[in-house]
Amino acid sequence: MPTAIPQPPGVPLIGNVFDVDPNNTWKSLRELSEKYGEIFQIKVLGQTVMFAASAALCEELCDERRFRKYVGGPIVEIRYAVHDALFTAFDHEASWGIAHRIMAPKLSPQSLVGHFIEMRDCASEFIEKWKGLGSRNEVSAVGELNKLNLEVTTLTLFGKKLNCLSGPEHPMIKGMEDSTSEAMKRPTRPGFLNWLVYGGKLSKSTKTMRTFAQEMVDYRKANPTDHEDLLAAMMTAKDPKTGTALTDSQVIDEIVSMPIGSSTAPALLATAIYLLLKNPATIEKARQELDSVVGPNDLTYAHLAQLKYIEGIMRESLRLSFAAPGFNIEPIPSDSKAPVQLAGGKYEIAHNQAVILVLAGVNRDPAVFDEPLAFKPERMMGDAFDALPQGVKKWFGNGKRECIGKHWAWQFNMTTLAKLIKEVDFEMANPGYKLEQDGWFNLRPVGFQVRVKPRHL
Repeated sequence: MPTAIPQPPGVPLIGNVFDVDPNNTWKSLRELSEKYGEIFQIKVLGQTVMFAASAALCEELCDERRFRKYVGGPIVEIRYAVHDALFTAFDHEASWGIAHRIMAPKLSPQSLVGHFIEMRDCASEFIEKWKGLGSRNEVSAVGELNKLNLEVTTLTLFGKKLNCLSGPEHPMIKGMEDSTSEAMKRPTRPGFLNWLVYGGKLSKSTKTMRTFAQEMVDYRKANPTDHEDLLAAMMTAKDPKTGTALTDSQVIDEIVSMPIGSSTAPALLATAIYLLLKNPATIEKARQELDSVVGPNDLTYAHLAQLKYIEGIMRESLRLSFAAPGFNIEPIPSDSKAPVQLAGGKYEIAHNQAVILVLAGVNRDPAVFDEPLAFKPERMMGDAFDALPQGVKKWFGNGKRECIGKHWAWQFNMTTLAKLIKEVDFEMANPGYKLEQDGWFNLRPVGFQVRVKPRHL
C-alpha cells in the first residue's frame, strides 16, 4: 500500500490557496518542504500540484528514461514574451533542437575561453567604480551585481557594451523583473483578471525586453564584425541537422531569454557575499589560495581551474542560495494510465502528474548533508564533492533541457567571485541582517546592503 502524500489542511472549494504567498512563492514552498518533508502536494481550485524536496526523489525524477521537463504554469506564461525559445519550448516543438544545435557550440567551455578577458575586464571596471564610492558607501549587493551581469551578458554573447555599470538601472532589468513576476503570478489568478487587470504589465515588459533585443540585432547590422559570438550564430548559422536557420523573431526570443537565464548569477553572488561575511574564516582561506595561485598579478583563465577552494565556495553558495529555485518534471507520456511509482513504490502519483522540484529541500537534505544549513566549502571539493549523489547537483536543471548557459555561468561566477574576494573588503551595512530571499525565476537576497572598499594588497 503506497504511503499517503502529505498535504496542508485546505479551505473548502479553493483548497490551499492561502498556503502559498503569490508574492514570495519560493519562500512558501521552502517552508512547506521543511514541514512536510520529501514530497507533498497542495490543491488549488481543484487542481493537484505536486512537489518533491529530497535528493533521492530528485535523482529519481531526473531519470530521462521515465521523466522529462514539464512546460507549464509560469513557463507557459512567459512564452508571451519569448515564444518557443530554448527554455520555454514544449517537448514536441522542433524549434528546441534547431536552436540548441545552432547555439550550444558557442556556449561550450572551449568557445567561452575567448570571452574570459571580457568578463574579467568588466569585473575590473565594476570594482573600480566601487573604489570611487567613498568610505561610508552603502549599496545593494544584488542590485549592483544585476548591472554587472547584464553588462557581461550583453558584451560576451551579443558583442555590444552597454556601459550600464553606473547610472540608473537599465530598463531591461526592470523588464525582466516585471515579466517574470507576472508569469509567476498569472497561474494563481482567474484568467479574466489576468486579461482585464494585469495584462498591461506583461505587455509593457515584453515590449521593453524585445526592444532591447532588437537593438542588439540593429547594432550588429550597423557594425559588422568577424567576431563569431553567439549573436553571429543566431543571425547567420544553419542547423547542421535540418539546414534550418532561426527566424528574425526567434533570434529576438533567444536574446531576451539569455539575460533572464543569467539573472540567477547575481542572485548567487550576492548570497555568496552574505555567506562569506557570516563565515569570515572562509574569506581568509580563499585569500590564501588567491595569493598563492594568482599572487599580485591579475586573474587569468588558467588560474580558474586551480582555484579549488573558490570553486568550493561557489558550489556551496549554489547549494544554500538555490538561486535557480526549482524546475518542473512530468512522466513521459505513454499509453498506460497506471499510476507512476516513486521511491520503489512508497509513493504513487497519477500517470500525467507534473512534479515541481523544490531545491531548497533537495540541496539541504539531512540524509545527504551533515549540518545541512552550515556553510562548508570543503564538502564541495575533490573526493567529497565527487561522492555526493547526483540529485544534489541539479543547480542548472537536468539532462538535455538543463541550462544551455551553465558553462557561461561557471566562468562568470568564478571570475567575478575570485576578483571580488581578492580585491574588495565587504562589510554588512546592518550587522544584524538575517538572510531573506524572494524572486521569481531566480531567488535573491532582499534588503542586503553592503559597504565596499578596496582591499589593500
